[in-house]
Amino acid sequence: MDGQRWLPLEANPEVMNQFLCQLGLRPTWQFGDVYGLDPDLLGMVPRPVSAVLLLFPVTEKYESFRLEEEAKIKTQGQEVSPVVYFMKQTIGNACGTIGLIHAVANNQGHLEFEPNSPLKKFLEESSKMSPEEKAVFLEKDESIRVTHESSAQEGQSEAPSIDEKVDLHFIAFVNVGGHLHELDGRKPFPIVHGKTSEDTFLEDAIGVCKVFMARDPQELRFTVVALSKA
Repeated sequence: MDGQRWLPLEANPEVMNQFLCQLGLRPTWQFGDVYGLDPDLLGMVPRPVSAVLLLFPVTEKYESFRLEEEAKIKTQGQEVSPVVYFMKQTIGNACGTIGLIHAVANNQGHLEFEPNSPLKKFLEESSKMSPEEKAVFLEKDESIRVTHESSAQEGQSEAPSIDEKVDLHFIAFVNVGGHLHELDGRKPFPIVHGKTSEDTFLEDAIGVCKVFMARDPQELRFTVVALSKA
């Protein structure tokens, strides 16, 4: 990822909600923390949930898994829903914004936008583009970049400098067509994790998050947030 770099976005639901609100998303759905992955704590998450974002450390174990997974899918193939909105990440540190775009873009049937929403406009204009074209389109979108910059500085922790190496990465999980899709702009395509439903979506997405955590059991830097109906 050469070229543009943004400040990393904090995995803070308040920052995310404000960011989306500034881009014209009405607060009928809101991001909130998932405080733990056992059934009792998942029971505290407001339902329905339409997207889950996972922030995780990019470790050597994860990178080798990612390459194996990609090779396996290229050999075996997978059934990706043709209506999934998926974009590549070409801007350094923009994974938080891309995770939010993936969450919103694949839930437009549930969400409501203000009349002149810059985000809605971005999604409409980019919907037919390839994942690579969407990435270039984001590089040129001033309203999203400026909102990202101001949101990245809103967080509670001090924003790292733009050149600091950030080894934490955001990905999104969404239900499209009754299948759980993992959307990661660093990967060449969405990853399908089997069937899901509106009722089981949170548990199904958390099941995949647990696999990420089990891969690096000594790591503690995992954060999960869920987009729930307010």
